[in-house]
Amino acid sequence: MTSIDISSPKEALGQFFGFTSFKGEQEAIVQSVLDGKDTFVIMPTGGGKSLCYQLPALMSEGTAIVVSPLIALMKNQVDLLRSFGGENGVAHFLNSSLTRSEAVRVKEDILSGTTKLLYVAPESLTKKENVEFLSDIKISFFAIDEAHCISEWGHDFRPEYRRLRTIFNEIKRVPMIALTATATEKVQEDILKNLDIPGANVFKASFNRPNLYYEVRPKKDVAREIIRYVKQHAGRSGIIYCLSRKKVEEIAETLVVNGIKALPYHAGMDAAQRASHQDRFLMEDVDVIVATIAFGMGIDKPDVRFVIHHDIPKSLESYYQETGRGGRDGGEGKCVTFYSYKDIEKLEKFLQGKPVAEQEIGKQLLADTVSYAETGMCRRKYLLHYFGEHLPGDNCGACDNCINPKEYFEAKDDLKLMLAAVKESKERHRARFICDLLTGTETSEIKNYKGDKLKSYGAGNDHNEQHWMAVIRQANVGGFLHKDIESYGNLSLTDLGKDFLKKPVSITFTKERERVDEDAPDEDVMVNGKGGGAADERLMKMLVDLRHNVAKKNKLAPYVIFQENSLEEMTVRYPITVDELTQITGVGAGKAQKYGKPFVDLIATYVEENEIERPEEEAVVRSVVKKSSNKVHIIQNIDKRLALESIAKAKNLSMADLLEEMETIVSSGTRLDINYYLEDRLDEDALEEIMDYYRDADTDSLEDALKEFGSDFSEEELRLVRLKFMSEVAN
Repeated sequence: MTSIDISSPKEALGQFFGFTSFKGEQEAIVQSVLDGKDTFVIMPTGGGKSLCYQLPALMSEGTAIVVSPLIALMKNQVDLLRSFGGENGVAHFLNSSLTRSEAVRVKEDILSGTTKLLYVAPESLTKKENVEFLSDIKISFFAIDEAHCISEWGHDFRPEYRRLRTIFNEIKRVPMIALTATATEKVQEDILKNLDIPGANVFKASFNRPNLYYEVRPKKDVAREIIRYVKQHAGRSGIIYCLSRKKVEEIAETLVVNGIKALPYHAGMDAAQRASHQDRFLMEDVDVIVATIAFGMGIDKPDVRFVIHHDIPKSLESYYQETGRGGRDGGEGKCVTFYSYKDIEKLEKFLQGKPVAEQEIGKQLLADTVSYAETGMCRRKYLLHYFGEHLPGDNCGACDNCINPKEYFEAKDDLKLMLAAVKESKERHRARFICDLLTGTETSEIKNYKGDKLKSYGAGNDHNEQHWMAVIRQANVGGFLHKDIESYGNLSLTDLGKDFLKKPVSITFTKERERVDEDAPDEDVMVNGKGGGAADERLMKMLVDLRHNVAKKNKLAPYVIFQENSLEEMTVRYPITVDELTQITGVGAGKAQKYGKPFVDLIATYVEENEIERPEEEAVVRSVVKKSSNKVHIIQNIDKRLALESIAKAKNLSMADLLEEMETIVSSGTRLDINYYLEDRLDEDALEEIMDYYRDADTDSLEDALKEFGSDFSEEELRLVRLKFMSEVAN
């Protein structure tokens, strides 16, 4: 395939992609590239950025070199291009995931003129053999996707991106197109300067996504709130973002045990597993992906209906790009963020030890994120202002602040006082200094700059720092102040601000939301999951008596039927069906079917007779009590009948640690068949002797078992047989 031999981009659009018309400025952008002009595109997620370089590549002679930051993103784009009906060789990627023979095939397709787009990671461009190869081929143009990675002020800065211009020059000088979904004015300047394309044709689409609804919630009972929210949107696709891999795993598992089809995705997983989870989400085998920011860049799933942030992102650029993955088809997209200032403090700690300039940039980005989370004004208006765009009016009708009635206050005097403080301190300080100045707070910065000697010092101490921060951010959005990014946020007066100081007029601002400092741990979703005592003592006694009778009838110890903490949880949740009983901690489906009917019948009668109002179904969250971090690995390898020593070694566990993990798995209701292992450890008579002991024992106490057998059997052997007993009899 040499190129699409068609006179106009519109005809080519129809032939290759099957579309009848362009979106927004796509056609003008494509024409700019075809005309050999350097081009810079700022277009929100879902606006159709990829087509802006894919179509001209297909229409031009030679191969377009596309720089992309993620292997998963390259694969997604290449698969998509091939699916449109071109030859398989029409698009390739060249990165570390290819075998030597695969890399040779890629180069053969390029040399034959088949390949129109070659996706490369910036690291691949630094390799001498690749530079030499690319220098000898016909290159139509260079495309830099996710171009914000170039800027230190971008939300995903990558140092290797800053070397691209030098590498391109080494290969050959051809036209360039840079594209990004999120770029403040500062980041835009950085990109143009670093790529040395000052005269580029710039196309900037509106950042407004009218179909997205923005909401910030206090971070309290967050796991419970997420479960409730996802169940209210059952069957719909959603993404939940967390900052840490550990939290991703925890939330994904909590969703699964609550009957939600979910999978984790993070950089700690191997490439094959990540690709599998991504594909299952795209193919709708699962509804929800719980992910770190590694997921989603360029993933073209149009019908993501909700994006939840378990943790506040590090910057508004990150937030905008991640929320932008919702509603790409123009349909509903709900963006819910859980916010606690404690998360900001954690992120600030991560900055410690980094170079001073990087710390200052990070702090400024975090300050803007805090302002967004805490503001009482229209969130869409604030967000668009951040990207240099003005939204007319004060009510977008599609954010929590606009939908819920807001409280306003007369801000004339406060605005005047704040602007006077900025002017008096010579317009060389940031918002925090101005707040400390007005409240009369003694800080090292106030002392160093002799702020305590100024008239403004303490002049606004009838309000707190949060109030003054609100005045500053609304004055900034309103055009009374200018925040200088180069100096990390120094404030100065605009002409409008100077005019207001000379002649103040009545003006109203919105009252800000109260800052939430309570960050209730996710473990709060556990309803007596660790045995915190019965909520209904009378019912507890009835359940204990019933357990005794059921155990006697089955000739088993009571603990085998249900453990104490499971009974306690029943006194909180009042399960009245066998299906509901499986949501109780430590009760698997097998155990519920075996022993559950009399228990749920008793509870149903008790609830009816005492007119008890049961918790709403969606508010009942089943928790992972004691998480086995290696659960899947252990279950899969026991199914393969691997020696337990090998399973432990693969995860750097001691045998005692492995047994503890296995006990956690079994106590949650999962059966483990370890007979193959026990047959090599114990003879048949010894095995049966220990099994008989557990059948007759009053408790599963290991200490009692050791006293009974003395030195006949080791602690490890007794634990192993107890695992077999609990798996086969209790589960």
